[in-house]
Amino acid sequence: MLTKFETKSNRVKGLSFHPKRPWILASLHSGVIQLWDYRMGTLIDRFDEHDGPVRGVHFHKSQPLFVSGGDDYKIKVWNYKMRRCLFTLLGHLDYIRTVNFHNEYPWIVSASDDQTIRIWNWQSRVCISVLTGHNHYVMCASFHLKEDLVVSASLDQTIRVWDISALRKKTVSPADDILKLTQMNTDLFGGGDAVVKYVLEGHDRGVNWASFHPSLPLVVSGADDRQVKLWRMNDTKAWEVDTLRGHINNVSCVLFHARQDIIVSNSEDKSIRVWDMSKRTSVQTFRREHDRFWILSAHPEVNLLAAGHDSGMIVFKLERERPAYVVFGGSLLYFKDRYLRTYDFATQKDNPLIPIRRPGSSGPNQGPRSLSYSPTENAVLICSDVDGGAYELYVVPRDSIGRSDTVQEAKRGIGGSAVFVARNRFAVLDKSHNQVTIKNLKNEVTKKCNLPFSADAIFFAGTGNLLCRSEDSVILFDLQQRTNLGEIHVPNVKYIVWSNDMENVALLSKHAIIIASKKLSHRCTLHETIRVKSGAWDDNGIFIYSTLNHIKYCLPNGDSGIIRTLDVPVYITKVSGSSLYCLDRDGKNRVIQIDTSECVFKLALMKKKYDEVMSMIRNSQLCGQAIIAYLQQKGFPEVALHFVRDERTRFNLAVESGNIQIAVASAKEIDEKEHWHKLGVEALRQGNAGIVEYAYQRTKNFERLSFLYLITGNLDKLTKMLRIAEIKNDVMGQFHNALYLGDIKERIKILQESGHLPLAYVTASLHGLMDIADTIAADLGGNLPTIPSGKKSSLLMPPVPILRGGDWPLLRVTKGIFEGGLEISAAAAYEEEDEGNVADWGEDIAIENTERENGEVIMADDKEAIGGEDEDGGWDMEELELPQDVAPSNVGITHNTLFVTPTQGMPISQIWIQKSSLAGEHAAAGSFDTALRLLNRQLGIINFSPLKPIILDLYMGSHVFLPALASAPVVPLAVERGWSDTGSPNVRGHPALVYGLSVVEEKLRLAYRATTEGKFSEALRLFVNILHTIPVIVVDTRKEVDDVKELIGIAKEYVLGLRMEVKRKEIKDDALRQQELAAYFTHCKLQKVHLRLALLNAMGICYKGGNYSTAANMARRLLETDPPTNHATKARQVLQACERNLQDAKQLNYDFRNPFVVCGTSFTPIYHGQKSVSCPYCTSRFVPSMSGKLCTICDLSIVGSDASGLLCSATQTK
Repeated sequence: MLTKFETKSNRVKGLSFHPKRPWILASLHSGVIQLWDYRMGTLIDRFDEHDGPVRGVHFHKSQPLFVSGGDDYKIKVWNYKMRRCLFTLLGHLDYIRTVNFHNEYPWIVSASDDQTIRIWNWQSRVCISVLTGHNHYVMCASFHLKEDLVVSASLDQTIRVWDISALRKKTVSPADDILKLTQMNTDLFGGGDAVVKYVLEGHDRGVNWASFHPSLPLVVSGADDRQVKLWRMNDTKAWEVDTLRGHINNVSCVLFHARQDIIVSNSEDKSIRVWDMSKRTSVQTFRREHDRFWILSAHPEVNLLAAGHDSGMIVFKLERERPAYVVFGGSLLYFKDRYLRTYDFATQKDNPLIPIRRPGSSGPNQGPRSLSYSPTENAVLICSDVDGGAYELYVVPRDSIGRSDTVQEAKRGIGGSAVFVARNRFAVLDKSHNQVTIKNLKNEVTKKCNLPFSADAIFFAGTGNLLCRSEDSVILFDLQQRTNLGEIHVPNVKYIVWSNDMENVALLSKHAIIIASKKLSHRCTLHETIRVKSGAWDDNGIFIYSTLNHIKYCLPNGDSGIIRTLDVPVYITKVSGSSLYCLDRDGKNRVIQIDTSECVFKLALMKKKYDEVMSMIRNSQLCGQAIIAYLQQKGFPEVALHFVRDERTRFNLAVESGNIQIAVASAKEIDEKEHWHKLGVEALRQGNAGIVEYAYQRTKNFERLSFLYLITGNLDKLTKMLRIAEIKNDVMGQFHNALYLGDIKERIKILQESGHLPLAYVTASLHGLMDIADTIAADLGGNLPTIPSGKKSSLLMPPVPILRGGDWPLLRVTKGIFEGGLEISAAAAYEEEDEGNVADWGEDIAIENTERENGEVIMADDKEAIGGEDEDGGWDMEELELPQDVAPSNVGITHNTLFVTPTQGMPISQIWIQKSSLAGEHAAAGSFDTALRLLNRQLGIINFSPLKPIILDLYMGSHVFLPALASAPVVPLAVERGWSDTGSPNVRGHPALVYGLSVVEEKLRLAYRATTEGKFSEALRLFVNILHTIPVIVVDTRKEVDDVKELIGIAKEYVLGLRMEVKRKEIKDDALRQQELAAYFTHCKLQKVHLRLALLNAMGICYKGGNYSTAANMARRLLETDPPTNHATKARQVLQACERNLQDAKQLNYDFRNPFVVCGTSFTPIYHGQKSVSCPYCTSRFVPSMSGKLCTICDLSIVGSDASGLLCSATQTK
């Protein structure tokens, strides 16, 4: 039995597979109905409106409905899309055992303990027939799939087959008057809708289950007499065919397999049995240790079964459906229907080679598991699970193709795995002796190799080599030298797929794919949530693989994606171009057309084949959010621009890549305030003041415009902004602009008009405008403000900008790798075709394509400044008539002859700052100011002096300083983490950090050792240093983030405990306080070895102080930690002595029965329910009076301040 899915729950009484989706319904004895996705292993939904156990449940074949029946006498019809019960059918007077939909008609059949069977119309919601005749509980009832029959089983020891053809005629097609009259008589005088056709008697006890064969006139039943009976029917009678014995307790359920000639039954004897219908014998038995089985269900289309038991359910297969096959050259060799067959990929011809007679292979999982082929000798090894693992060797005659009448005798042997390792040699794994036996084609042993490791399977790895699978790794083993050539740790590998050149290998396990080199050096690992079924390498070195419902690809760097979805699982045999050859579960060869342009594009990008990338951009139909996100992730937003038509996405990509022209065009199309703001920020970063001004104008952001004109020295436009503010009646705007302009009179005028006469008087007086001051004084009367004497006043004037007007002299954004090639192709198209045909690449914007030397973009409004169309006519450039011998020559003058000065890139330290929000990486980049601000915002840190040496170490450790010339300064070089020469040139790594999780863990070990040795001052220093280091460390995974947070908690507890212990040793004259501190120390979360020492210490101090009750408590806690013998003996002695007088001589501020934490400053208990404040970084607790003060545990943060929390990994921001 191959278990595919298993649940743990209350007893499962009903099961039903969805006919199309990978879903199964399970009705529980607790009254809950669960809907599971057995492929993903997830609970989709639960329905719990029934009162009491739900014994029957069933999916409708085509509608989004299911029906349930329970011990509350109710039948409920549910819509699983709406996730609610649609209606309830009432009529039964006792427990309802089973409910089933009809495949064609809108009917439900239900069986009940009220000894009746009812047929309901779920559309009209009425009962259309009641079948009576059983005289005990009716345990089950179900419709025939094709005929108008119902079968029922009852505890009255009978099975009844009912004919419902009259019911169908009555409810479906009442055609003529005679039939209507007949129906009227029936309605008046009683039943004829459903009549008993057969009563099957033969069981000695009550019958629990009966079911029809899907196509043959057979019925199978199971009863409390522990027997399974097979019955046959014809038009006139039904009779017992045979009895299947083997169960040792009541048979709960029995049914026919939908695709094979077998019967499956389960029982309260905790077993599932599989019976051969033709031989009438048991071929397989599966047992559980503690759970009785109650129900079985078979999938209507797929080879799946489900069984419900006392503690859940299992979904399983009876045998493997994967066909055994091997690919060699341009052909496929595979096993199907007892024949070894060959399939030619080029001609797509399928031919049988030889028939294979396999004695004893009738049972499940006895067919071939794998094939190995030697093309030169035309020999085939077939491995199976017969007798715990066996192989058969066939040498196929060259002229036997297509001739299937000859049966060859195979050379057989026992072995877990067998593969060819040379032309005429094959290796067999002997698990019992842990050795590999080499045999020739006569099945004779030529050599034996003892393996230096435990192996449970072997695979081909080239001539003379084997891949050996152990419990958690795969080892490359050389049979000649008997040495390990390589090893890779990967659990439970099922299949091995080599690339065509044998340079790469894919290791396939249940939910993972590992790509490695031929020497087993790890390339990448890919995890899947559903099962991986097969895979093959294509000609480009891309691994194409299939899961249960997808065909996917995996690149050597670990990038992956979906190529297409699948209706049914397939097993990939070969990939050639856009054709994917595969076998389905029926052993049929199929050719599926796939589009690999996406993965080829990504591969070319990975291998830096930029000419191929540009060709694919121009010619292919690549599109979609996935490819855009991939290009962004890999650092090529400028390439992603060429795939995007959505203006919002184009805008974001243009801003990311620094393409300000496309960003302006997209912003004009979108025309939203938020996008203009983003454009202004990017243009400001590039120093393009013209675009910044344009963006601020579009959003009417007058405050930013005024400040822009101030810092660029554009006083004329600043004066205009003053007039605009005056028109808008914006008093603050007027005043600010007047302040920027240094216009005193305007400021006084604004203050006067706004009613601030005292301020206007002071301003006029201080600036010497006495005539205006006198006028204002007259208005104020005698109520003049006092002007301080002895103060020297000065005119407040804006500073003179370094650069007046225009753009700032910053480096311009460099073009990407691809933009040149793409623009050249666009220019060629421009020359050959119309001007309008290149509109896709260069949209019109309201900025002239004219630049000055410093990169300034000239606004359309400023054309006159260049003298383009003024009244003087500009420069007179008249055409001259030159002789032909001096005509210009085009030879050698091309666009490529122009020399473009290389532009300086962005410093990597600046890239680190822009890419990261982690304080440690900012410190490593040398941006100490931003690092400290991040620490303050994230952890509330204000005391940075303990962090100074750590931050300096980070900076020095992430840079290398190379001496240049004697008179020149040293050259600093940034050191990247995880740098590789195969990485993309546009993607820069993160800084290498000298402090990591491993460094902190090593400090933790030293601190533990110092604590154990009693060096409390040294241990305290180390734990405090851990708390000081953690804010600036950087980790890669979520698990490591959790480890870091756990380290903070550990260090905090030890710092608190050790501070109390140091304080206790300083107190010499206060024995009571010593006992309290020793007792508090035992409530810190310490390692067990340290907790024992703390308890031993506190026990001794309290005992000496006469507090016997407290000492006894410490002794009991010590004994609970399983201490060493000497400590245990001492604790028992103290406990025995204390129990004579369980009283404390002096009252301590300590109550071990009430949970508490210790204040980090006062070292007093804060009991549960009392108010407290905490440190935002180390989470230490303090009494409320400590709020706003420096934390005494970490010595970094302010107690009670707000902080966003520790950020030490990029995964926390995704």
